[in-house]
Amino acid sequence: MFKNIFDEKENVSNCIQLKTSVIKGIKNQLLEQFPDIESWLNHIMPKKDPVKIVRCHEHIEILTVNGELLFFRQREGPFYPTLRLLHKYPFILPHQQVDKGAIKFVLSGANIMCPGLTSPGAKLYPAGADTVVLFDFSTQSFDNLWEKVNKGIGIENVHYLNDGLWHMKTYK
Repeated sequence: MFKNIFDEKENVSNCIQLKTSVIKGIKNQLLEQFPDIESWLNHIMPKKDPVKIVRCHEHIEILTVNGELLFFRQREGPFYPTLRLLHKYPFILPHQQVDKGAIKFVLSGANIMCPGLTSPGAKLYPAGADTVVLFDFSTQSFDNLWEKVNKGIGIENVHYLNDGLWHMKTYK
């Protein structure tokens, strides 16, 4: 999504402040997607602070509060937290570790292949990690990944350190 150079002036089409009813709907959607965020949601998105949607190229929408980029989505898909938000609240998503040889490629935007997740250096953490370097979503169930397939893309990389979204600091 953000692998190419992301220039705010060229790629941002408009910014809209959301109504209270729309914000409630988004909060409910976030609670469905990320149940662990419930006790922190009012801290992440305070009621009195303005919530805006920044519309970008390729039908990407970025949810901001006070200019801070919090979540993004493509079309009407699910919301994904930004890495900056995951650094503040790492418990939102489960943690995974790839083997040592894959790190350079993952930080360049490559998808994570199944062998990189099932090799001896790879781990799935139940909770807590030092640094989040990418946000992703699994393309296969983990039972299928570990036991049967061990081929192809295991996790699609949608946002990583130093991509276009990472360099977009705030939007007011």
